[in-house]
Amino acid sequence: MNFDYNTTRNELILAEYGRNVQNMVKYIIELPDREERNKYAQAVIDLMGFLNPHLRDVADFKHKLWDHLHIISGYKIDVDSPYPKPTPEAALIKPDHIGYPQQRIKYKHYGKTVEVMIEKAIAVDEPERRAAMVQGIANFMKMAYVTWNKDSVADETIFKNLRELSAGQLELDENVNLNKVEFKPVVSRPSNNNNRGRQNNNNNKGRQNNNNRQQRNNNPKQKH
Repeated sequence: MNFDYNTTRNELILAEYGRNVQNMVKYIIELPDREERNKYAQAVIDLMGFLNPHLRDVADFKHKLWDHLHIISGYKIDVDSPYPKPTPEAALIKPDHIGYPQQRIKYKHYGKTVEVMIEKAIAVDEPERRAAMVQGIANFMKMAYVTWNKDSVADETIFKNLRELSAGQLELDENVNLNKVEFKPVVSRPSNNNNRGRQNNNNNKGRQNNNNRQQRNNNPKQKH
């Protein structure tokens, strides 16, 4: 008996569609009648869309399905596609490299946004508005510190970091109290299954006590 193992089969070109779709496409390629090829190709396109519903969220998902049909066929299928036929050379073209920002951040737990806000506050000339901005920046810095470090922080640390980041141009009075931010570790709660287990045990004990009382009442010898 000969067994059909995956290691002896042809390689799957697009594994997300499975071997059956690949076999269907191979069958369509060998059909001599063009109208029949078009009919079966449309049926396979519908099946491919059904097998991968997440593609419906992709722009021009029908276009992508037709491209995949050509790729599965090894670019050999001859059908009337509503979209331009892709070429093997297009699959070899690599996208342009996306440059990553090379900005240095002094305190990563505050992020680049805090540095930008500090620059904006330094440029403000109006004293009252500038003081309100500095207060808001300091409160945000404290929240970011606690979120990142999972620990509480003294206001003096925030004042010191604010002076460093602003090169001494922004300061808050030492008597200013920032918004209270505390790190509260998550306490795991007992699962509902444990609660149900305790409840069932209590119910069983209650039934047992009621049964014992009923037996004593029905048996006069046990009455005192």
